[in-house]
Amino acid sequence: MVKPKVPRRVVRRVFRAFREFARLEAAGGLVLMGAALIALVWANSPWASLYDDLWHTPVSVGFGELRLAHDLHWWINEALMVVFFFVVGLEIKRELLVGELSSVRKAALPVLAAVGGMLVPALLYLALNRDGPGARGWGVPMATDIAFALGVMALLGSRIPIGLKIFLTALAIVDDLGAVLVIALFYTGELHMGFLLLAAGILGLLLIANAYRVQKPLVFSLLGIGLWVAFLGSGLHATLAGVLLAFTIPAVGSLREKEFLGRARGYLHEFEQAGESDRRLLTAQQQEALVALEDAAEEVITPLQQLEHSLHPWVIFGIVPLFALANAGVKLGSDFLAGLGNPISLGVMAGLLLGKPIGINLAVWLALKTGLADLPEGVSWRQIYGSSLLAGIGFTMSLFIASLAFGDSPELEFAKGGIITASLAAGIAGYFVLRSQPPSAEADEG
Repeated sequence: MVKPKVPRRVVRRVFRAFREFARLEAAGGLVLMGAALIALVWANSPWASLYDDLWHTPVSVGFGELRLAHDLHWWINEALMVVFFFVVGLEIKRELLVGELSSVRKAALPVLAAVGGMLVPALLYLALNRDGPGARGWGVPMATDIAFALGVMALLGSRIPIGLKIFLTALAIVDDLGAVLVIALFYTGELHMGFLLLAAGILGLLLIANAYRVQKPLVFSLLGIGLWVAFLGSGLHATLAGVLLAFTIPAVGSLREKEFLGRARGYLHEFEQAGESDRRLLTAQQQEALVALEDAAEEVITPLQQLEHSLHPWVIFGIVPLFALANAGVKLGSDFLAGLGNPISLGVMAGLLLGKPIGINLAVWLALKTGLADLPEGVSWRQIYGSSLLAGIGFTMSLFIASLAFGDSPELEFAKGGIITASLAAGIAGYFVLRSQPPSAEADEG
C-alpha cells in the first residue's frame, strides 16, 4: 500500500512555523538565563534586602469591596503565570491538531520519551525522600524548560538538525501536559463546591462559544478572567484555568481557506483594475480592495493561531523572565553548599541529572526496538543523549511546582538549590555532548 504523500507546500509551511517558534523560544531562553543570573547576583549583593522587599510589595486590584490584595510575588506566580499556562495550552492544542502529536506514529517517540523522562526522575526523588517533609516534592524534577533547552541549542548553530529541535520541543510539550496533570491531581488545596460549580458553569459557556465559533477575543478574555477567579476560590490551582481556557479557543477561522482564496483573487483583481501603472498614490478603489483583503486575511486566521502568535512573545520575553527574576534569587554561600546535601536537593539533582537522561534514552530505545517509532531523520543517538541531558534543565516549571509543593517553608530553598544546580549542570553537559557532533548539513539548509 502506497502511503499518501503530504504536499510539499504544507511541509514547508509547518517547518516555517516551527522555525519561528524555535527562534522565539531560543531567544527567550537566553533572556531567561539573563534574568536568572540577575536574580542570583541581586539576592547575594549588598542590595539583597531590596530584592526581598520588592517581591513583598502589596498590590491591590479591583473596585469597592470586590478587591484582590496580595504581594507582587503572588501576582506573578498566581496571575501572570496563568497567561503562561494559557499559551502552553494553546501549544498543546496546536500540536494535537496539526503538529508532532497529531498522529500515533508521529507522537509515539516524543510521548514515550516524555513519559520515561517524567517517571524515572520522580522515582529517583522518592527513593531519597520516601518520608518526611520532602516527600511532597516528587513532581519537581519531572519538568523540562523548553526555552532554556532551545536557548542552549541556539548556541550550537548548525550542529543541531531541525529534527532534533522538533523532537525536544514535542517532548517538552508533552512534559508540560504531564506537569499540568500533576498539578491538577496532586497539588490542589481543599475543594469548595460552590466555586467548582461556578467554574464548571463558566467553562460550559466557553464551550458554547467555541461550538458557535465565536471569533471575538474579548468574549473569551472576560469569561477567562471569571474562570480564573472561580479557580482561585475552588481549591484547584488557578493556573489550570489557563490551560482549560486554551482548549476552548476555536481552531477554525470564520472564513474557510477556499472561500478566502476566492475572495483574495477578487480583491486583487479589483486592485489591478482600479489603478494605473504610473500612479504614485493608490486610488480610493485600490485602498478599499486592500482593506477588504486585510479583513479577509484576519478572518481566515484561527483565534487559536492569532492568540498564540500575539501572546507568545509577551510570555517568552516578559512573563517567564519576570518569574525567574522573582523566584531564582537563592542566597549562595556556605549554607547553600551545605543545603545541597539535603535529601530534597539530592532528590531534585538526581532526578534532573540522572533520571531525565535514563528515562528518555530507555524509552527511546524501547520505542525503536518495538518498532513503534523511528529516530528523526538526520538525528544520531549521541544527539538524542545530548538532548536528554538538556531535558534535565527543569528551571521554570520545576521552580513553579516546588513553590506549590513547599510554599514558603524552608524546604523550598533546598528544592531551589537543587533545581538551579542541576539545571546549570544539565545545560553545560548537554552543550558539550551536542558540540562534539559535527555540523548538520540539514541545519545549514534551514
